Amino acid sequence: MAKQLDYHTIHKIFTRFHEADAAPEGELHHTNAYTLVVAVALSAQATDVGVNRATEKLFQIADTPAKMLALGEDKLINHIKTIGLYRNKAKNVIKLSQILVDQYDGQVPSSRAALQSLPGVGRKTANVVLNMWWKHPAQAVDTHIFRVGNRTGICPGKDVDQVERAIEDHIPVEFQQHAHHWLILHGRYICKARKPMCGNCLIRDLCPFEDKTL
Repeated sequence: MAKQLDYHTIHKIFTRFHEADAAPEGELHHTNAYTLVVAVALSAQATDVGVNRATEKLFQIADTPAKMLALGEDKLINHIKTIGLYRNKAKNVIKLSQILVDQYDGQVPSSRAALQSLPGVGRKTANVVLNMWWKHPAQAVDTHIFRVGNRTGICPGKDVDQVERAIEDHIPVEFQQHAHHWLILHGRYICKARKPMCGNCLIRDLCPFEDKTL
């Protein structure tokens, strides 16, 4: 784990991220808040590409809680059976859809507590929805962010909660809205787990990682 970088270095890093991509976006396809919740819930232990492939036709016929309930669990399974843990995920999607219909008039709530009360929705999923749909500067820490945060010293921590707090405490407020997307995309395409592409890294000179690749 690298030491926490100082404010000025972090500001330089995110200034470069911003200059390279001023408004990064998540890669899960969705059409509204509900399909975003479902897509993120399905993405646990699965790739965004795999989820997008499975939900392409699903969201054409079931883009609201009511439509998903009408579709039913068995037909939902047929759409998502290429995704890991699909049976349990299907049960959760049906359950959360029923709760949204019964308790929220079919609308996705905009509070973290309400979101986390839904089956299959943890803090990470809630933060993704808060950030991407409600434009709240919530930080959804996944394996990419955890790795990048610790490898670079941008937001080090022993667990995801510590990394989340480090982002909130140390990344300048003007970069908070897009911080987790910049870090995810950097980890997914450049700062990879086994073979980081340091030669193509735009923050290489600011990164203290000792085992840089050429």
